[in-house]
Amino acid sequence: MDVKKLFSLEGKKGFITGGAQGIGACLAKAFSELGAEVGIVDINPEKASATAQAIARETGGKVKAYACDVTCPAQVQSMMESFLNDFGEITFAVNNAGIFTGEGVLDIDPKTYESVIDVNLNGVFYTAQAAARQMVKQGKGGSIVSTASMSAHIINRPQTIANYCASKAGIIQLTKGMAVELAKYHIRCNTVSPGYIQTDLIATMKDMLSTWSGMMPEGSRLGFPEDLIGAYVYFVSDASEFATGSDLVVDGGYTIV
Repeated sequence: MDVKKLFSLEGKKGFITGGAQGIGACLAKAFSELGAEVGIVDINPEKASATAQAIARETGGKVKAYACDVTCPAQVQSMMESFLNDFGEITFAVNNAGIFTGEGVLDIDPKTYESVIDVNLNGVFYTAQAAARQMVKQGKGGSIVSTASMSAHIINRPQTIANYCASKAGIIQLTKGMAVELAKYHIRCNTVSPGYIQTDLIATMKDMLSTWSGMMPEGSRLGFPEDLIGAYVYFVSDASEFATGSDLVVDGGYTIV
């Protein structure tokens, strides 16, 4: 067995939503370094384009940017068509776009509540569905990986994000359902559940960093986007051929104490 080939992404072609910054941008660069051809999908076209160009220059790989609101099925379909025009086929999809707000359950208004569910859960479904439909047409199988969260397994504190927790828990069950339905097409569906990852989003909650650190096993730490690369590479590569409907928690041990 050629282990290097097993974990290689040579010949893989796919998109990463929320790919213009943070975890998504980190994954896009890593995938490109490992030989994948990558589409960066984001609601911010300028950021997506800048990130794609920077990664392409750095890795020498094929990286394209696509503007898309993942909550809009028509835009997702248009993105998918553009991606196929550029890459010819799709072998993986990483559904990573997500948001959160900080209102408590007594204060949150319906529009804000729905916005989190719409991006985090519905958006994952629309992009995963578009990728799956194309993979079925191609008849070669594929890998669909969605970003859940340790918030699917625990309730975060001291911040109040019940709607976020609900959306992430939904992703895991949605993915399991898809895994069962798509197994006959050799399409694997899995999730990664990150812990606290130090991105620009988390930077807005700096006052909570010490509190979160104190809730982790002694000697552990908060994470960085780079800490997640291995999990996503595993699920996109051929190394995970026997894994579907799985959720991999990468949280520095936060959820075990």
